[in-house]
Amino acid sequence: MWAIVESGSITKMYTNAKAFKIGDNQYPANTMTLWSESELQSIGVYPVTVDNTKLKDKQYYINTDITYAVDGLTVKGTYGTATALPLGDVLFTAQDETDGMGTEGEVKQPGIVNNHKHNINQQAAGLLQETDWMVIRETEGGTACPSNIKTWRAAVRTKANTMTTAIDAAGDVDALAALYVYNDATPPVRPLGEFPTL
Repeated sequence: MWAIVESGSITKMYTNAKAFKIGDNQYPANTMTLWSESELQSIGVYPVTVDNTKLKDKQYYINTDITYAVDGLTVKGTYGTATALPLGDVLFTAQDETDGMGTEGEVKQPGIVNNHKHNINQQAAGLLQETDWMVIRETEGGTACPSNIKTWRAAVRTKANTMTTAIDAAGDVDALAALYVYNDATPPVRPLGEFPTL
């Protein structure tokens, strides 16, 4: 990534090598790849680096846009402080309703806790779906569902409940994210755990 810097200010940014013009001079695209860094800097083409220190996982945070600034003979891009997504649902306020944006008390933005719990319940439903027919067959007077299937189905439901309880208990987005982080064990495990296999 390169930036054209003129009189101490960034005038253009390039993510890929492209033809460019500085003053009256036109340069072909391969200038950016063939010239040395110091040769490019001598004409005002500075390398761009991005500091990702404040960049957070988009599943849990809203990141700011990158701000670029000239730093000596380079251009540095930095992120501002990320904002954590709300754990709980954000509801429409009375003012929102007055402004015609929605009905007071209804969900304006779902919280990420509910999203995560929904995903867990969807995974459980997907696992159970393959053997639903056995339960239906038994219920409607057919062949009994095998006991190992019943035991496994109960274990899936129990694990889904345990997982959603752990998600509810997360005090902040970092605690929620930590539930999904696998450790170095063999095989690796995560605090949230896994669904039982059949």
